[in-house]
Amino acid sequence: MTAYVIGSLREAAPHPEIAEYIERIGATFEPYGGRFLVHAAQHEVLEGGWPGHAVVIGFPGVAQARAWWDSPAYGEIAPLRSRHIVGDIILVPGVPEGYDPVATAKAMREAPAPAGDTR
Repeated sequence: MTAYVIGSLREAAPHPEIAEYIERIGATFEPYGGRFLVHAAQHEVLEGGWPGHAVVIGFPGVAQARAWWDSPAYGEIAPLRSRHIVGDIILVPGVPEGYDPVATAKAMREAPAPAGDTR
């Protein structure tokens, strides 16, 4: 099942370390099957707020994404970004092949109500 590393990164002033990070990051995730799906593209906020830029890196699975995040190669360059850009980064698994949201809704409806819930 695919996995995604998703970043919400705030605007930052241009800095040589950020440029170096961008130059080097691809070489750190490619050995794990990672690739940019979204990289600091302009986005349209449809609901809520999303300051800054969106970044999405796709991986073949959670294990590969975690291995990349924990790798010495990425650990070496991560400070180039984190010293200059504030943001939130998450790792999330994709849905399995054949995922059915109707089945998910059905399971929610059939689940017992939590104690004190008067549905």
